[in-house]
This record gives sequence, C-alpha cells and structure tokens, in this order.
Amino acid sequence: MIIIADSSSTRTEWALVDGSEIVAHAFTKGLNPFFQSRRDISHTVRLELPEAFFRRRWDHVYFYGAGCANKEKNKIMESSLVAQFKTPVTVKSDLLGAARGLLVREAGLAGILGTGSNSCLYDGHEIVKNVAPLGYVLGDEGSGAYMGKMLIADMLKGIAPADLTAAFYEKFVVTPNILMDDIYSNPMPNRTLSHYSTFLADHLDNAYAYNLVYTSFMTYFERNIAAYDYKSRPLSLVGSACVIYENVLRRAAEDFGVTLHKLIRSSMPGLVEYHSTGDE
Repeated sequence: MIIIADSSSTRTEWALVDGSEIVAHAFTKGLNPFFQSRRDISHTVRLELPEAFFRRRWDHVYFYGAGCANKEKNKIMESSLVAQFKTPVTVKSDLLGAARGLLVREAGLAGILGTGSNSCLYDGHEIVKNVAPLGYVLGDEGSGAYMGKMLIADMLKGIAPADLTAAFYEKFVVTPNILMDDIYSNPMPNRTLSHYSTFLADHLDNAYAYNLVYTSFMTYFERNIAAYDYKSRPLSLVGSACVIYENVLRRAAEDFGVTLHKLIRSSMPGLVEYHSTGDE
C-alpha cells in the first residue's frame, strides 16, 4: 500500500492506495517548500490528515507538489514527510504529477491552470521540455493568482468598472487598505490572489471580467504553449481555473489554434492508475 499526494499552493489531495483502489482519501492545506518550513509542513500533515494515514508503515509515499522543482526544496519536503510517515518518500514536481495524472503513460502536452500555471512536453514517464512558469510575480499566466493580481491592480488604479469594484468590496467586506495589507502581509500571497480571483466567475456576463479571463488564457498560450509543437499535439490541462472558466478557455484555445484534449480538476485518478500499472 502506498500514499499519493498531489499538492498545489492552495490544497493538497491525499490518497491511501491499495493496488488500484483508494482506501482513504483526504484534503489538507497546500504544501509548498518555497513558502513553508519543514516544521510548518510537518505540522500541517500531522494535524490535518486523518489517523488512517498513520495506522502503519506504508510501502512508499509519492508526493507531487508546487515548489518541488529542485533538490534543495525537495529535500525540505522529503525530510518533513519521512519524519511523519517513517517510510521511503519520493518527491516530484506538481507539473510531473499533472502530466502523469492527465496522460498516465501516454506522451503529449500537459499543463496546470490552478492557483499557479505551468506546462510541459511529457514522454509518458518524465518531462522532456518545460517553459519556466516563473511564479506569480513574473509569470503564472492564466492562473487564479494571475487573474487575481490583474483584477485587484485594475480596481486599485480605477481601471476596473466602478460597479464591479463596488460589488467586489461588498462581497469580500474589504477596503483598498485592507486589500493591500492582506496581499503584502500574507506569507502566501499567490493563494490570496487566487482566492480573490473567484469573484470573476460570478461576473462573466460583465465584458470587463470576461475579457480579463480570456486575455489571461491567451497570454498563457502566447508565453508558454507557443514554445511547443502545439499544432500537432493536443493540450491537456488540470486545475481549478481550467474547469471554472472552461467555456472561456475553449474560446481562447480555438482563437489561438490550440486543440484541447482533457480538462480535469484533479490529477489523483490518473496518478493512482499510473502507480498501479508499473514502476515509478
């Protein structure tokens, strides 16, 4: 029996798996070694996971996570998880988790559109090409954090429609000063920006809101997907943004010339299939 975890900066999905069957399933806060210490990660795992996940020593833990893209950060995550589960741990990037979850052992283009964004060419086992996502400050186009950043900046600069801005402040019960403090004093501002971006989903009948989402997806294609041979390979995507804004995404893809294959919210079913059908 193994544990598989798939983590964005916002949420971590956990599955205790026996062969191809999920015997326990849970969610905790997102875990990201760029923003959290080993102690913070261990604290979340121990306090938020059900006791079923600690009942005995499992065969292996496979953790796919945001921020797990280099040896130094992966070591933080690995040591935290080993301390909790007392079993071998393999830490890989959330992007590889997305590719395996979307395509299992089939080669193709895969990407993430959630709190953050990413993309890759996958050979059926590993990532063979990747455009640097650069995070919510310099990149993450098409993501919830990117849309939230654009929306809030436009509101604070007086660019967004006044009625939309008023509706935003009423919904979240915030003022411009509270909003600024909430973002700049927050240890995980990308999560906060993504949370505020959900406002757009309720206002897609507003031309400004629709255009912001549409432009975000077009920018994702221009600055990421255009680097691959997307004309001959369909693109599969996982994450909250690609599901919540599916209709807008499909229109942007059609306008850009991208063929969409799969759009799913969670990588877990595919990851369970991947790990039940062969070696890691």
